Amino acid sequence: MAQFSIRPARPEDCGTILELICGIAEYEKMSDEVVATEETIRHAMFDEHVTRCLLAELDGKVIGYALYFYNYSTFIGTKGLYLEDLFLYPEYRKAGYGKRLIRELFKIAAAENCGRMEWCCLNWNTPSQEFYKSLGAKPMDEWTTWRLTKEDLARLAAE
Repeated sequence: MAQFSIRPARPEDCGTILELICGIAEYEKMSDEVVATEETIRHAMFDEHVTRCLLAELDGKVIGYALYFYNYSTFIGTKGLYLEDLFLYPEYRKAGYGKRLIRELFKIAAAENCGRMEWCCLNWNTPSQEFYKSLGAKPMDEWTTWRLTKEDLARLAAE
C-alpha cells in the first residue's frame, strides 16, 4: 500500500515548490504570470518567514502542496489563515489526498487559534468549488478582490 505523508517544506524543497507553482499556474491558465524563482521562494519562506508550505508526498515523491500565510481580521480581533495555493498533480486528484492536505491546515489553524481560514478560487474552477463546498466552506460572493501590481505601487508611491 502506498505511504502518504505531509510535511513542512525545507529550504532544499524550493525547486520542487517552484515546479508546483508552475503546475497550479498551468491549471489556472496563468503560466505566463509566474516570475517566482527558487531564490525568491527561499527568501520569502526561510529568510522573511512571510509564508509557509506543506508538501504532500506519496512514497517519498512530492505530489502536491499547500502554501499559506497568516492574516488578521479587525472584526473578530484575531489572526486567520489564508490559503494561497492548494494543488495536487492531476493524476493524484480524487483520491482523498487533497482533503487530507487541507485537513492538515485546519489542524494548524485550530492549534494557532485562528478565527477563520480563507482563500480565493477562480470563478470557472467548478471542481475546486465543489470540493470546498463539500468541506462546508461558503463563498463570499459579496466581496471583490482588488489588486495593485508592483509597478502600480511604485507609481503611486512616487506621486
